[in-house]
Amino acid sequence: PAPKPRTVQKVARSTTRRVRSQMRGMASWYGPGFHGRRTASGERFNQYALTAAHRTLRFGTRVRVTNMRNGRSVIVRINDRGPHSRSRLIDLSRGAARVIGLERSGTAAVRLEVLY
Repeated sequence: PAPKPRTVQKVARSTTRRVRSQMRGMASWYGPGFHGRRTASGERFNQYALTAAHRTLRFGTRVRVTNMRNGRSVIVRINDRGPHSRSRLIDLSRGAARVIGLERSGTAAVRLEVLY
């Protein structure tokens, strides 16, 4: 059967966003100890939401994160500051890490695309 038009529209919107800049580095994820606590942006952290922490990107910025090991990607919204390890570029929520296959390994090389 043909996919529902609503599903096709969601895919089209998420893949046609223009890229403002790119970065490469290591990603990690966080969640259990922070779930329900306030983020640096003031909202409550939901470890299952598609969000992330970055040191300098503005809160609300949308970023496509691609796991270089398997090619899987997810679009996250920056709502926190971090990571606190200098060797990491971004900290993903548990939900975002799960989407790109990062939950079990804990860290992975990623490409970040800052979206318009």
